[in-house]
Amino acid sequence: MILADSFGRIITSLRASVTDRCNFRCRSCMPAEGMAWLDRDELLTYEEIARLVRIFSEVGITRVRLTGGEPLMRKNLFQLVRMVASVSAVKDISVTTNGYFLVEQAEALVSAGLTRINVNLDALDADRFSEMARGDYLDKVWKGLELVEKLPLHSIKLNVVLIRGVNDGEVEEFVDLARTSSFIVRFIEFMPLGKDDGWAFEKVVPTEELISRIKELGHRLIPVASNGTHAARRYRFENGRGKIGFISSVTDPFCESCDRVRTTADGKLRTCLFSLGETDLKKMLRGRMSDDEIKETVRTAVWAKEEGHLINRPGFVRPERTMSQIGG
Repeated sequence: MILADSFGRIITSLRASVTDRCNFRCRSCMPAEGMAWLDRDELLTYEEIARLVRIFSEVGITRVRLTGGEPLMRKNLFQLVRMVASVSAVKDISVTTNGYFLVEQAEALVSAGLTRINVNLDALDADRFSEMARGDYLDKVWKGLELVEKLPLHSIKLNVVLIRGVNDGEVEEFVDLARTSSFIVRFIEFMPLGKDDGWAFEKVVPTEELISRIKELGHRLIPVASNGTHAARRYRFENGRGKIGFISSVTDPFCESCDRVRTTADGKLRTCLFSLGETDLKKMLRGRMSDDEIKETVRTAVWAKEEGHLINRPGFVRPERTMSQIGG
Protein backbone atom coordinates (compact mmCIF):
# COMPACT_ATOMS: atom_id res chain seq x y z
CA MET A 1 0.00 0.00 0.00
CA ILE A 2 1.32 3.46 -0.83
CA LEU A 3 0.67 6.99 0.40
CA ALA A 4 0.59 9.42 -2.51
CA ASP A 5 -0.37 12.99 -3.30
CA SER A 6 -2.11 14.43 -6.36
CA PHE A 7 1.25 15.28 -7.99
CA GLY A 8 2.38 11.66 -8.03
CA ARG A 9 4.82 11.92 -5.14
CA ILE A 10 5.06 8.82 -2.93
CA ILE A 11 5.31 9.61 0.77
CA THR A 12 7.66 7.33 2.71
CA SER A 13 9.03 9.56 5.48
CA LEU A 14 7.38 10.87 8.65
CA ARG A 15 8.82 13.66 10.81
CA ALA A 16 7.23 13.23 14.23
CA SER A 17 7.75 16.03 16.75
CA VAL A 18 7.70 15.01 20.40
CA THR A 19 7.93 18.44 22.05
CA ASP A 20 7.89 22.14 21.21
CA ARG A 21 10.28 22.97 24.06
CA CYS A 22 13.97 23.65 23.59
CA ASN A 23 16.83 24.62 25.90
CA PHE A 24 18.44 26.69 23.10
CA ARG A 25 17.11 29.92 21.61
CA CYS A 26 18.66 29.77 18.15
CA ARG A 27 18.12 32.96 16.16
CA SER A 28 16.92 31.14 13.04
CA CYS A 29 14.29 29.22 15.00
CA MET A 30 12.74 31.21 17.84
CA PRO A 31 12.90 34.49 19.75
CA ALA A 32 14.93 34.84 22.93
CA GLU A 33 11.79 35.37 25.02
CA GLY A 34 8.04 35.16 24.84
CA MET A 35 7.52 31.57 23.68
CA ALA A 36 4.32 29.94 25.01
CA TRP A 37 4.86 26.22 25.52
CA LEU A 38 2.25 23.51 25.17
CA ASP A 39 0.83 22.02 28.36
CA ARG A 40 1.83 18.42 28.95
CA ASP A 41 -1.66 17.08 28.32
CA GLU A 42 -1.64 18.76 24.90
CA LEU A 43 1.34 16.66 23.80
CA LEU A 44 0.84 13.28 22.21
CA THR A 45 1.84 10.48 24.55
CA TYR A 46 4.48 8.00 23.44
CA GLU A 47 1.75 5.44 22.98
CA GLU A 48 -0.19 7.82 20.72
CA ILE A 49 2.91 8.63 18.66
CA ALA A 50 3.70 4.93 18.32
CA ARG A 51 0.14 4.23 17.20
CA LEU A 52 0.39 6.92 14.54
CA VAL A 53 3.71 5.50 13.36
CA ARG A 54 2.10 2.07 13.02
CA ILE A 55 -0.87 3.53 11.13
CA PHE A 56 1.42 5.51 8.81
CA SER A 57 3.60 2.43 8.26
CA GLU A 58 0.57 0.50 7.05
CA VAL A 59 0.10 3.02 4.23
CA GLY A 60 3.75 3.16 3.19
CA ILE A 61 5.91 5.05 5.70
CA THR A 62 9.28 3.30 6.20
CA ARG A 63 11.39 6.10 7.75
CA VAL A 64 10.69 8.03 10.95
CA ARG A 65 12.55 11.04 12.29
CA LEU A 66 11.89 12.26 15.83
CA THR A 67 12.09 16.04 16.14
CA GLY A 68 11.21 18.98 18.34
CA GLY A 69 11.82 21.57 19.80
CA GLU A 70 14.59 19.58 21.36
CA PRO A 71 13.38 15.95 21.37
CA LEU A 72 15.91 14.84 23.97
CA MET A 73 14.17 17.11 26.49
CA ARG A 74 11.28 14.65 26.45
CA LYS A 75 11.78 12.21 29.33
CA ASN A 76 13.04 8.72 28.45
CA LEU A 77 12.95 9.26 24.69
CA PHE A 78 14.65 5.89 24.22
CA GLN A 79 11.35 4.27 25.21
CA LEU A 80 9.63 5.85 22.23
CA VAL A 81 12.51 4.80 19.96
CA ARG A 82 12.01 1.22 21.14
CA MET A 83 8.27 1.42 20.39
CA VAL A 84 8.92 2.76 16.90
CA ALA A 85 11.61 0.14 16.28
CA SER A 86 9.06 -2.57 17.05
CA VAL A 87 7.01 -1.51 13.99
CA SER A 88 8.26 -3.98 11.41
CA ALA A 89 7.74 -1.76 8.34
CA VAL A 90 9.93 1.02 9.78
CA LYS A 91 13.48 0.48 8.54
CA ASP A 92 15.12 3.73 9.61
CA ILE A 93 14.75 5.76 12.83
CA SER A 94 16.58 9.03 13.30
CA VAL A 95 16.53 12.06 15.57
CA THR A 96 17.26 15.73 14.96
CA THR A 97 18.79 17.32 18.04
CA ASN A 98 20.84 20.28 19.18
CA GLY A 99 23.23 17.74 20.69
CA TYR A 100 23.25 19.08 24.24
CA PHE A 101 21.94 15.89 25.86
CA LEU A 102 23.74 13.34 23.67
CA VAL A 103 26.36 12.54 26.31
CA GLU A 104 23.64 11.34 28.68
CA GLN A 105 21.26 9.72 26.19
CA ALA A 106 22.95 8.62 22.96
CA GLU A 107 23.92 5.12 24.02
CA ALA A 108 20.43 4.30 25.29
CA LEU A 109 18.87 5.69 22.09
CA VAL A 110 21.11 3.61 19.84
CA SER A 111 20.53 0.50 21.95
CA ALA A 112 16.78 1.07 21.57
CA GLY A 113 17.02 1.10 17.78
CA LEU A 114 18.08 4.58 16.63
CA THR A 115 19.94 4.33 13.32
CA ARG A 116 20.92 7.93 12.49
CA ILE A 117 21.48 11.26 14.25
CA ASN A 118 21.26 14.80 12.86
CA VAL A 119 22.81 17.53 14.99
CA ASN A 120 22.06 21.20 14.38
CA LEU A 121 25.43 22.97 14.59
CA ASP A 122 25.56 26.49 13.16
CA ALA A 123 29.07 27.46 14.27
CA LEU A 124 32.39 25.93 15.30
CA ASP A 125 33.70 29.11 16.90
CA ALA A 126 32.58 29.16 20.55
CA ASP A 127 31.75 32.86 20.65
CA ARG A 128 29.79 32.75 17.41
CA PHE A 129 27.98 29.60 18.55
CA SER A 130 26.96 31.37 21.76
CA GLU A 131 25.71 34.34 19.75
CA MET A 132 23.61 32.19 17.42
CA ALA A 133 22.24 29.75 20.02
CA ARG A 134 22.02 32.44 22.71
CA GLY A 135 23.96 30.23 25.12
CA ASP A 136 27.44 28.87 25.85
CA TYR A 137 26.76 25.26 24.84
CA LEU A 138 29.38 24.33 22.23
CA ASP A 139 31.71 22.36 24.52
CA LYS A 140 28.85 20.14 25.75
CA VAL A 141 27.59 19.59 22.20
CA TRP A 142 31.05 18.65 20.98
CA LYS A 143 31.48 16.09 23.76
CA GLY A 144 28.25 14.52 22.58
CA LEU A 145 29.51 14.39 18.99
CA GLU A 146 32.73 12.73 20.11
CA LEU A 147 30.64 10.08 21.84
CA VAL A 148 28.21 9.35 19.00
CA GLU A 149 31.09 9.10 16.51
CA LYS A 150 32.02 5.87 18.30
CA LEU A 151 28.52 4.37 18.21
CA PRO A 152 27.17 1.98 15.53
CA LEU A 153 25.13 4.53 13.58
CA HIS A 154 24.50 4.61 9.83
CA SER A 155 25.25 8.32 9.68
CA ILE A 156 25.87 11.43 11.77
CA LYS A 157 24.86 14.61 9.98
CA LEU A 158 25.66 18.15 11.05
CA ASN A 159 23.05 20.67 9.92
CA VAL A 160 24.50 24.15 9.35
CA VAL A 161 22.11 27.04 8.65
CA LEU A 162 24.23 29.74 7.03
CA ILE A 163 23.25 33.40 7.49
CA ARG A 164 25.18 35.94 5.47
CA GLY A 165 27.24 38.21 7.66
CA VAL A 166 26.76 36.00 10.72
CA ASN A 167 28.37 32.56 10.29
CA ASP A 168 29.18 32.31 6.58
CA GLY A 169 32.81 33.07 7.44
CA GLU A 170 33.12 29.52 8.85
CA VAL A 171 32.54 27.70 5.57
CA GLU A 172 36.19 26.69 5.27
CA GLU A 173 36.26 25.24 8.80
CA PHE A 174 33.09 23.21 8.19
CA VAL A 175 34.45 21.96 4.86
CA ASP A 176 37.66 20.79 6.55
CA LEU A 177 35.59 19.01 9.20
CA ALA A 178 33.50 17.26 6.54
CA ARG A 179 36.58 16.32 4.53
CA THR A 180 38.53 14.80 7.43
CA SER A 181 35.88 13.25 9.70
CA SER A 182 33.02 10.79 9.57
CA PHE A 183 30.49 13.60 10.02
CA ILE A 184 28.39 14.59 7.01
CA VAL A 185 28.14 18.36 6.97
CA ARG A 186 24.98 19.75 5.34
CA PHE A 187 24.70 23.44 4.54
CA ILE A 188 21.07 24.59 4.71
CA GLU A 189 19.81 27.81 3.21
CA PHE A 190 18.31 30.22 5.76
CA MET A 191 14.50 29.95 5.71
CA PRO A 192 11.81 32.26 7.16
CA LEU A 193 10.67 30.06 10.03
CA GLY A 194 11.40 31.93 13.25
CA LYS A 195 9.67 34.82 14.95
CA ASP A 196 11.88 37.91 14.79
CA ASP A 197 14.48 35.97 12.77
CA GLY A 198 15.12 38.99 10.54
CA TRP A 199 14.91 36.83 7.42
CA ALA A 200 15.57 38.52 4.11
CA PHE A 201 16.66 36.98 0.84
CA GLU A 202 19.89 38.99 1.04
CA LYS A 203 20.84 36.96 4.15
CA VAL A 204 20.56 33.66 2.28
CA VAL A 205 23.84 32.12 1.12
CA PRO A 206 22.84 30.28 -2.09
CA THR A 207 24.13 26.77 -2.68
CA GLU A 208 25.75 27.67 -6.00
CA GLU A 209 27.76 30.41 -4.30
CA LEU A 210 28.87 27.92 -1.64
CA ILE A 211 29.97 25.34 -4.18
CA SER A 212 32.02 27.99 -5.98
CA ARG A 213 33.66 29.01 -2.71
CA ILE A 214 34.53 25.41 -1.90
CA LYS A 215 36.07 24.91 -5.32
CA GLU A 216 38.11 28.07 -4.80
CA LEU A 217 39.49 26.45 -1.65
CA GLY A 218 40.98 23.77 -3.91
CA HIS A 219 38.51 20.95 -3.25
CA ARG A 220 36.94 18.87 -6.01
CA LEU A 221 33.43 17.67 -5.22
CA ILE A 222 32.25 14.34 -6.67
CA PRO A 223 28.44 13.95 -6.84
CA VAL A 224 26.98 11.06 -4.83
CA ALA A 225 24.22 9.15 -6.59
CA SER A 226 20.74 9.85 -5.21
CA ASN A 227 17.45 7.96 -5.39
CA GLY A 228 15.76 11.27 -6.11
CA THR A 229 14.08 11.80 -2.71
CA HIS A 230 16.95 13.25 -0.70
CA ALA A 231 16.54 16.85 0.42
CA ALA A 232 20.28 17.42 0.05
CA ARG A 233 22.48 17.43 -3.03
CA ARG A 234 25.30 15.20 -1.81
CA TYR A 235 28.98 15.09 -2.69
CA ARG A 236 32.15 13.40 -1.57
CA PHE A 237 35.60 14.93 -1.62
CA GLU A 238 38.20 13.77 -4.10
CA ASN A 239 40.87 14.67 -1.53
CA GLY A 240 39.19 13.47 1.65
CA ARG A 241 37.11 10.74 3.24
CA GLY A 242 34.04 12.72 4.17
CA LYS A 243 30.82 13.85 2.51
CA ILE A 244 29.04 17.16 2.24
CA GLY A 245 25.48 18.14 1.34
CA PHE A 246 23.53 21.22 0.32
CA ILE A 247 19.84 21.80 1.08
CA SER A 248 18.75 24.60 -1.24
CA SER A 249 15.28 25.16 0.19
CA VAL A 250 15.15 28.78 -0.99
CA THR A 251 17.01 28.94 -4.30
CA ASP A 252 16.39 25.41 -5.62
CA PRO A 253 13.79 23.63 -3.46
CA PHE A 254 13.27 19.88 -3.69
CA CYS A 255 9.47 20.16 -3.54
CA GLU A 256 8.87 18.14 -6.72
CA SER A 257 10.52 15.08 -5.13
CA CYS A 258 9.39 15.63 -1.53
CA ASP A 259 8.54 12.34 0.15
CA ARG A 260 7.73 13.52 3.67
CA VAL A 261 4.96 14.70 5.96
CA ARG A 262 5.05 15.91 9.56
CA THR A 263 3.16 15.53 12.80
CA THR A 264 3.47 18.23 15.45
CA ALA A 265 3.95 17.55 19.13
CA ASP A 266 0.25 18.28 19.68
CA GLY A 267 -0.83 15.82 17.03
CA LYS A 268 -1.47 17.92 13.93
CA LEU A 269 -0.58 16.54 10.50
CA ARG A 270 1.27 18.99 8.25
CA THR A 271 1.91 18.00 4.66
CA CYS A 272 4.60 20.68 4.18
CA LEU A 273 6.92 22.58 6.48
CA PHE A 274 5.25 25.75 5.15
CA SER A 275 1.66 24.49 5.28
CA LEU A 276 -0.96 27.02 6.26
CA GLY A 277 -3.40 24.31 7.31
CA GLU A 278 -3.25 21.26 9.57
CA THR A 279 -5.25 18.07 10.16
CA ASP A 280 -6.03 17.26 13.79
CA LEU A 281 -5.03 13.63 14.36
CA LYS A 282 -4.91 13.96 18.16
CA LYS A 283 -8.63 14.63 18.20
CA MET A 284 -9.15 11.39 16.30
CA LEU A 285 -6.80 9.42 18.54
CA ARG A 286 -8.48 10.64 21.70
CA GLY A 287 -11.94 10.40 20.16
CA ARG A 288 -11.48 6.64 19.81
CA MET A 289 -11.58 6.69 16.05
CA SER A 290 -10.47 3.46 14.39
CA ASP A 291 -7.15 2.96 12.64
CA ASP A 292 -8.97 2.70 9.32
CA GLU A 293 -10.73 6.03 9.90
CA ILE A 294 -7.40 7.69 10.72
CA LYS A 295 -5.79 6.13 7.65
CA GLU A 296 -8.50 7.52 5.41
CA THR A 297 -8.06 10.99 6.93
CA VAL A 298 -4.31 10.77 6.40
CA ARG A 299 -4.75 9.67 2.77
CA THR A 300 -7.14 12.55 2.10
CA ALA A 301 -4.82 15.12 3.67
CA VAL A 302 -1.74 13.80 1.85
CA TRP A 303 -3.58 13.75 -1.48
CA ALA A 304 -4.04 17.51 -1.04
CA LYS A 305 -0.34 18.08 -0.23
CA GLU A 306 0.91 21.40 -1.59
CA GLU A 307 2.84 21.45 -4.86
CA GLY A 308 5.55 23.45 -3.15
CA HIS A 309 6.30 26.49 -1.02
CA LEU A 310 6.52 30.06 -2.29
CA ILE A 311 9.51 31.44 -0.38
CA ASN A 312 10.67 34.73 -1.89
CA ARG A 313 7.86 34.64 -4.45
CA PRO A 314 4.53 36.49 -4.67
CA GLY A 315 1.89 34.98 -2.42
CA PHE A 316 4.27 33.60 0.21
CA VAL A 317 2.82 33.58 3.71
CA ARG A 318 4.86 32.56 6.73
CA PRO A 319 3.36 29.69 8.73
CA GLU A 320 1.94 30.86 12.05
CA ARG A 321 4.06 28.38 13.97
CA THR A 322 7.82 28.66 14.36
CA MET A 323 10.20 25.84 13.47
CA SER A 324 10.30 24.59 17.07
CA GLN A 325 6.50 24.39 17.15
CA ILE A 326 6.23 22.61 13.81
CA GLY A 327 9.07 20.14 14.29
CA GLY A 328 12.51 20.52 12.72
